[in-house]
Amino acid sequence: MSRVVVCGSLNMDVVVQSARLPEAGETLLGAEVTFLPGGKGLNQAIASARLGIPTAMVGAVGNDSFANSLRGFLADNDVDSSGVREIDGPATGVALIQVADGDNSITVASGANMHFRAEMLHQAPRRDEVWVAQFETPLAATGEILARAHKAGARTVLNLAPYTRHPARLLKSVDVAVLNEIELGQATESKLTSSSSQRSLVAACESLRQRGARAVIATLGAKGALVVSANGVEAIPAFKAKVVDTTGAGDCFVGALAARMAVGAFPTEAARYASAAASCAVERLGAAPSMPTARQVAARLAKA
Repeated sequence: MSRVVVCGSLNMDVVVQSARLPEAGETLLGAEVTFLPGGKGLNQAIASARLGIPTAMVGAVGNDSFANSLRGFLADNDVDSSGVREIDGPATGVALIQVADGDNSITVASGANMHFRAEMLHQAPRRDEVWVAQFETPLAATGEILARAHKAGARTVLNLAPYTRHPARLLKSVDVAVLNEIELGQATESKLTSSSSQRSLVAACESLRQRGARAVIATLGAKGALVVSANGVEAIPAFKAKVVDTTGAGDCFVGALAARMAVGAFPTEAARYASAAASCAVERLGAAPSMPTARQVAARLAKA
C-alpha cells in the first residue's frame, strides 16, 4: 500500500438548508445553518483516509479559528497535516453552500488557498505515492507540483474542477484526469450536457488524452461514469442512493479513486469503487463529514 498526497484547498463550509433557493432579492426565513470542514482538497484527503489509506494534506490556511478547526478535523481523521501552511493576512477559505431539494449552489471565498505556492512544499514526491490536485489553488503551483510528482514516478490524478484554463503541458504530467460533463465541455470547448450521447462524451475524453492525460474519467452523476484509456472505453454504472446532499460527491469520487490506485487498482476498477463510495456520500449532509468508510463502501458494492 502506498500513500496518497492531496495538494489543494481547505475551506470551512457554511451550509444553509432551506425548502428552496431564494429568488434574486428575496429573503427566506426558517433555514438551518451548519459549519462543516470542506474544500475540494480537504474533502478528497478525508475520502482517501477514511478508506484506510495513509494520506497527507498539502495546502494553506489563515491564522484564525477556522484554520484550527480544519487542522483538528484532519487529525481526527488520521490525515497528516504537516504540509498545511499557515499564512498571516488572508483568512482561511470559506464556502457558502445553499442546499434545497437535494441539490446545492456554492459561493467560495478562497482566501489563503490562493496564496499557496509550490515553494511551500517541504516533501519531495516518491515513486510509490499517488498525488492528487484540483483547480482551487493557484494554477502555477498545481502545474509545478504535478510535474515534480510525475518526474519522480508517482501516479498523478488531476480533478479539473472548478474548470480553469491551463497550459497545454499540464496534462502531460497527469495519469488520470477526472471531470464532470460540464467541465469536460469547458475543457474541450464542446457543447456537452447531461443528455449528451456517450459517443460525444468519449470523443471529448479522447481529445484530452491526445493532450497528454493517460486516462480520462467523466463523472456523470446518476448516469455513473465513463473511463477512457488506452485499453478502450468502459461505462461505470451509478449505484442506487437516497440523495440527501450532493455536496462533495465528486470529491469523494476523486479521493476514493486515488485510494484504490494506492493499492494498485487500474483506472476502471478504481472508478467503480469510487462510484460506490460517492453513492454513500450523497446520503449524508455535508462534504467531508459524509465521506464513507471502507466497510460502508464494501457493503454498497456487495449489494450491486
